[in-house]
Amino acid sequence: MEALEKVQPKDLTASEISVRLGATWIPESDIADFMFELLQTPNYSQWKIKVHFSRHTGEWNIEGKSMDRGNPRVTNTYGTNRVNAYKIIEDTLNLRDTRVFDYVEDEEGKRKPILNRKETAIAQGKQDLIKQAFQEWIWKDPKRRQRLTEDYNERFNSIRPREYDGSHLHFYGMNPEITLRKHQKDGVARIIYGGNTLLAYVVGAGKTYTMVAAAMECKRLGLCSKSMIVVPNHIIEQFATEWLQLYPAANILVATKKDFEKKNRKKFCGRIATSDIDAVIIGHSQFEKIPLSVERQERMLQMEIDEIIEGIAEAKKIQGSRFTVKQMERAKKSLETRLKRLHDQSRKDDMITFEELGVDRLFVDEADGYKNLYLTTKMRNVGGVAQTEAKKSSDMYMKCRYLDEITGGKGVIFSTGTPVSNSMVVRP
Repeated sequence: MEALEKVQPKDLTASEISVRLGATWIPESDIADFMFELLQTPNYSQWKIKVHFSRHTGEWNIEGKSMDRGNPRVTNTYGTNRVNAYKIIEDTLNLRDTRVFDYVEDEEGKRKPILNRKETAIAQGKQDLIKQAFQEWIWKDPKRRQRLTEDYNERFNSIRPREYDGSHLHFYGMNPEITLRKHQKDGVARIIYGGNTLLAYVVGAGKTYTMVAAAMECKRLGLCSKSMIVVPNHIIEQFATEWLQLYPAANILVATKKDFEKKNRKKFCGRIATSDIDAVIIGHSQFEKIPLSVERQERMLQMEIDEIIEGIAEAKKIQGSRFTVKQMERAKKSLETRLKRLHDQSRKDDMITFEELGVDRLFVDEADGYKNLYLTTKMRNVGGVAQTEAKKSSDMYMKCRYLDEITGGKGVIFSTGTPVSNSMVVRP
């Protein structure tokens, strides 16, 4: 009990919590209260103006933005005659700068938007006023402050992340001339005792030895039966050499370019499935050529389609932005095309599937190469957030979900020296 009390996170006070207009943990009712109080919305208009938040897309929507026309605080104090305060608050909730456009017709008769810089500057000035007013309002009421601080601490300040210490580990079979550094041992402990892991080491910190030691220890301890190491194509041989430097007696299978030629691919996959090996090392491009079973792909694609259909229905119900709905419609169409292709394909190459290999640990080096995984977002033109989906990222995502199913969320280890600069997005 004393040990638990020592590590229990201390509750943060309101002065220690930074909250901005658009934070998704703030209830819709509080946003509505702020809006009505700031704009002094008449009672007869309040019941027509609703605040909605979509958990699927993370988008806020204010219904009935034009219902309070005669209010000077809406069109003058906190808004303009071109864009009213409700629309500016909606933009602020969605973390967007308010912009005002004029429309002109081009030679083909199509409407073309032209940014009105003067009106945009005025509207963004009003947006700054609204943001400042929210900062002054949010903690003002004692009951609201107490409720929100309790909610914040319960949501975001109630878990103490486990710290992993690998100093007690004994690496049987390791080259006695090589000693792992503390952070490498701790990384191995994280992989053994924790769940799915990201080794975000800087270049030169020893990711390779950490992955090799973890794979060998997991095998020795019976935590897995076979590991697959996916590395960039050009370092397959180098990775295998370093593996044998660290564990000279290791039994590993190393893929060559010839092994994944069409005539040899099935034979090599058969060797992976039937051999009693410690691990197999293959390249990124080779990994893509080992398919999941058609049945599993179909099931996963259908689950994604069902989630998107639910999101579209929710967005339309709360009158979400056309941009978000169109995004989801495009994603749905793309998934349906892939699903149809799976239904129609005649399997010319009777490949052994990924599930049949017996792999239950997946180590991926330079995992930032799989960053372009599509996701629905209310944000536009954000660097590093893909609006299109790379096939190899989708394939990796499906295989990771399969491993999560059979290992309980302990079968995937990503490694990269550039996790932030490459804006890698990993879905939970």
